[in-house]
Amino acid sequence: MAVLAVAVVALSGCDRVSQWIKGEEPIAKVAVPAKADGSVQMLLPDFTMLVEREGPAVVNIQATRSSNGPGSAQPSRLPGIPEDDPFYDFFRRFMPPEQQDAPPDEGVSFGSGFVISEDGYILTNAHVVSGGDQIKVTLTDRRELKAKLVGLDKRTDVAVLKVDAQGLSAAKIGNPAALKVGEWVAAIGAPFGFDNTVTAGIVSAKGRSLPDESYVPFIQTDVAINPGNSGGPLFNLKGEVVGINSQIYSRSGGFMGISFAIPIDIAMNVVEQLKSKGKVSRGQLGIHIQELTQELAASFGLERPHGALVVRVEPDAAAAKAGVQAGDIVLKLNDKVIESSRDLPILVGAMQPDTEVKLTLWRKGKEKVVIAKLGELKQDEEASADKKGGNGSEPQSFNFDKIGLIVSELSAEQKSALGVKGGLLVQKVTGVAARSGLATGDVIVGVNQTEVGSVKSFERELNAARGNIALLVRRMDNTLFIPLQIQ
Repeated sequence: MAVLAVAVVALSGCDRVSQWIKGEEPIAKVAVPAKADGSVQMLLPDFTMLVEREGPAVVNIQATRSSNGPGSAQPSRLPGIPEDDPFYDFFRRFMPPEQQDAPPDEGVSFGSGFVISEDGYILTNAHVVSGGDQIKVTLTDRRELKAKLVGLDKRTDVAVLKVDAQGLSAAKIGNPAALKVGEWVAAIGAPFGFDNTVTAGIVSAKGRSLPDESYVPFIQTDVAINPGNSGGPLFNLKGEVVGINSQIYSRSGGFMGISFAIPIDIAMNVVEQLKSKGKVSRGQLGIHIQELTQELAASFGLERPHGALVVRVEPDAAAAKAGVQAGDIVLKLNDKVIESSRDLPILVGAMQPDTEVKLTLWRKGKEKVVIAKLGELKQDEEASADKKGGNGSEPQSFNFDKIGLIVSELSAEQKSALGVKGGLLVQKVTGVAARSGLATGDVIVGVNQTEVGSVKSFERELNAARGNIALLVRRMDNTLFIPLQIQ
């Protein structure tokens, strides 16, 4: 009670205390008067009221899979953790999707969730319930309810469940945009099966982009998250849910101080679509993009690296119809500035198909505005593989000593296999080209923001570049720009 007493004094005034208790003020954000030097001391927050008020909205989830159901294969090994370790299966359940190839032997996965409406809708992670034949929800009052899967979206790792109940305690939904780095947050869940466990920490970063997670700007925290917390709520100090605890970064399988939560506004958009139409629709431009470096920015005449660099445009896609070209840099989507390439897919994915958008492009030293009507992102879109063919004859080689390249023009079969009008096959790299990261087998299809299909056009663009050169390269299934700095 000592901390509470100090908190009440610091708040000063019965009205403020009343607002604090009612939830109109932050539950535990308390400051003491400034020192003589102007610095302000902060007391550690007291989360007791948050837990009492919001804890009943948190549930435990158990999903059972039949032996012949999806994902019933043997689990993959986790390095450094013996399979007979009692926590082996728990660690696996909370590993990122790419590291958890299959569920545990017993076919049961555990996680957390929270009620979002009094009539029984519950939010959790898709990987907690994916492939589950039977889903059981346990409330804080020990009631066990059978849950129906309304729908799930693997791209955001969000799932919606429905239980047959009324008058449930529902969590309040907050605004992740108002979160500040350094702000206190708390998680409630069931790590290792220990239900109603509360952990707290601060927001470490916002808008984090993770590998293979193009549509979620994750909230990074240092809140202790372990297997079983997956799908549970992340609260701010007002007792509002601002995120869904989803992943951890770990080299051991356990918590190492870095955890990630899905912003609740992203999740609620998924909820509304799953409830209304049973699936999630996302807009698509049909471009492949790359992050800009300082060297690439200089090659394209930009003062600083910002925007999304287009490395490939899908035929007949929205961007192609609008006139977007490889080598363009997307600076704005409508009025939103694209600071990093990861911003673009998040913004586009949040829009519905057939939405018209205005793209501000940087092309050959000038801004250009085009209008595109978004297509629809396929549910299970897969990247197509590029294969290089040959005509059986030895191609003629051309040597560019200045940059350390030996190249040959593509044959008709190679052009057809790559889907390009022309390009140069890299046969050997030395010097500047090797140091820059070019490799034998790469196919050069552009210089800066101009396509090149022959040795003659390649030589012309190199001379025009005046030392600031960015080569557009096809490398197996990928397309990327590689900067060359020639003094």
